[in-house]
Amino acid sequence: MPGEIGAVVVDHDAGPLLERCVRSLLDDGATAVVVVENGASGSAAAALDGLLGTQPAPPVHIVRPGRNVGYGAGVNRGLAALAGQPAPPEWVLVSNADVVVHAGALAALRAALESHPAWAIVGPRIFTETGDVYPSVRRFPSFTDAAGHALLALFNPDNPFTRRYNPGTPGGTVVTEAGWVSGSCFLGHRSALEELGGFDEAYFMYAEDMDLCWRARQAGWGVGFAGTAEITHIQGVSAARHPYRMMVAHHRSALRFSVRTAKGWRRAALPLAVLVLGVRMAVATVRLALSR
Repeated sequence: MPGEIGAVVVDHDAGPLLERCVRSLLDDGATAVVVVENGASGSAAAALDGLLGTQPAPPVHIVRPGRNVGYGAGVNRGLAALAGQPAPPEWVLVSNADVVVHAGALAALRAALESHPAWAIVGPRIFTETGDVYPSVRRFPSFTDAAGHALLALFNPDNPFTRRYNPGTPGGTVVTEAGWVSGSCFLGHRSALEELGGFDEAYFMYAEDMDLCWRARQAGWGVGFAGTAEITHIQGVSAARHPYRMMVAHHRSALRFSVRTAKGWRRAALPLAVLVLGVRMAVATVRLALSR
């Protein structure tokens, strides 16, 4: 319905964090929450038992794909479930299960989209569990900046290539245009997300948010950031269980995005992109092995 905000939460065995996430969404005004169970069978219902058992029962629906279909595919199933309701919400918050929205965040994100009707997506300010601001607002990098960031960020996060690609999250209560925003939490206009076909399911994890924002811009939509809305994201809860698998997925998705967006002379440089990402993954694997 016009003005109402539904939410899609993709869960992968987040446990108690899932209930905390869903409670924060309902407390902040979400009229319906669809939880997509990408983890073990029954895990979402078990985590939400204390919430679902209350009277009256909250408007929470669990979608069970039967396997881990990936983040983007999970979101798409949640979007389909919301669209199939008798009165689908106008706005949809997409969220990881290890997110807590702060009071007033949903209304602030909706206000940002209402005041910028050309935007399809708007992201909030994201805090880590230690209270630091996560750099969730980024630019689409040039080929040089992408290569420089890939090779140097592991050793020197403050290198000039990374600074241009990731200039940092704007401070204060600014509402402004963004290149792309993190898919861990954003509000979208449901009709715009449907027009775009949701996430590209060829990305299992990582880069699906960058791809969605890129396709939104190609279709004439804008992407924004609202410093008036804040959330906390406890990162890496699910990915930490399979670090090497997630590392491979990260680099594979980065390569897929490079291939799909390269035009003109950049297509001829794709072998170099493969080499750069291969070197980066090898270095990152060694660093992870040493740290463990």
